[in-house]
Amino acid sequence: MATVNIVRAKIGKLLARILVKESSGYHPYTPSDFDTLWSTLEPGDILLVEGNQHVSAAIKYLTQSTWSHAAFYVGHVLPRPTRDENGIRPERPRLIEVNLGDGCIATPLSRYQSFNTRICRPVGLSEKDKRKVVEFMISKIGLKYDLRNIFDLLRYFIPTPPVPVSWRRKMLAFGSGDATRAICSSLIAQAYQSIDYPILPEITAAAGRTRARSTYSRSEILHIRHHSLFAPRDFDLSPYFEIVKPTLQKEFDYKDLSFSGKTSNRDVLRRSGGGKPQQ
Repeated sequence: MATVNIVRAKIGKLLARILVKESSGYHPYTPSDFDTLWSTLEPGDILLVEGNQHVSAAIKYLTQSTWSHAAFYVGHVLPRPTRDENGIRPERPRLIEVNLGDGCIATPLSRYQSFNTRICRPVGLSEKDKRKVVEFMISKIGLKYDLRNIFDLLRYFIPTPPVPVSWRRKMLAFGSGDATRAICSSLIAQAYQSIDYPILPEITAAAGRTRARSTYSRSEILHIRHHSLFAPRDFDLSPYFEIVKPTLQKEFDYKDLSFSGKTSNRDVLRRSGGGKPQQ
């Protein structure tokens, strides 16, 4: 049995290495200015990322979303690494994320400076609960997920499975719970559920009061979804997380923008190497 597990783990590592390879042809459309992004983020924020790996394409298809990855911002609480053999001191890690093949790790924010990103911020979170969420994520650094369940990884090799839309999300929760964390949002969802902060709860009306008109009678009952069922886009869709756009946080004034003039379809196609514009 031990030999079988070793073989499966080796196959799993091989599949993981293939899935995390960057796909060709990815170009970020409107990445945020790095300094502006950095100065806008606050501990507890979730940074959604449009990834460029092979596994990213599968996640974006299965969730019908732009976002394939989610990272958690912890601020300045993690120690800065010591200088390397060349005397260079690396950037302080400010994100905690779960990556396929690496598990739960701390990474610098600059890792995603050239990607399309979005900030999702919990609203009204007390300082005490914010510390709890940050501490929860820090405590998970080093967590490894099981790569022996090969079926968990094989699902990402079929980026466009011929299944109904309603079934695609369920494919992400297929298999073992640990390997499902490869899509990164499960651990973040678990962290917020630990302080009873809602993400996308199932909602049902209070029994027997569906026709009453008072506020009390219209009360609803929230049902917590299992954390393994959450995808990166759920933080974007959640009515309980604010979408924060760094550019608009810095006293944006559209009159300060400078335009060089209108660009024709022909110019766009010429720059991109395309053919003749449609008439």
